[in-house]
Amino acid sequence: MHQDRRRERRSARRAETVRTRRREAPALAVAGADVVLVGYFSAKQKDFAALMDSAAAEMTARGARVVGRIIQRRGVSGGGAKKMALPYSRRTLLSPGKACEVAEACERTDADAAVFLTPLTTLTDRQAELLTTLFGCPVVSLGEILAADGLGDGH
Repeated sequence: MHQDRRRERRSARRAETVRTRRREAPALAVAGADVVLVGYFSAKQKDFAALMDSAAAEMTARGARVVGRIIQRRGVSGGGAKKMALPYSRRTLLSPGKACEVAEACERTDADAAVFLTPLTTLTDRQAELLTTLFGCPVVSLGEILAADGLGDGH
């Protein structure tokens, strides 16, 4: 019984820590911004190109200019498919090579933001800081942009 209470307190502390570590989405003036779209898809998802096109249309409708598109595919094997809900990397969310590819695209195009199609609600301050430093621009999700406009909850 004593151990049960201790576990409950530890769980409560961990949950509190996770809640306080979640970041607030940075304010991004979408109109006139140059953005690089970053999509993270299962290899079994066949309509990824249509999703990227739809996201580009959403950004263009808000006055942004899509200057690059990067796609991370994962889950061809059964083991990879089971891990699809998890980020590829705890630090960068993408594979190291793909993270470098996004960074190069952001630098080459002088992008104002990297816009992820996947929700970044669990992105910690540390991860956001690392990605922002690596990419040289803020990292936001399409859902955050749509929510800021009050037009929906994203993809």
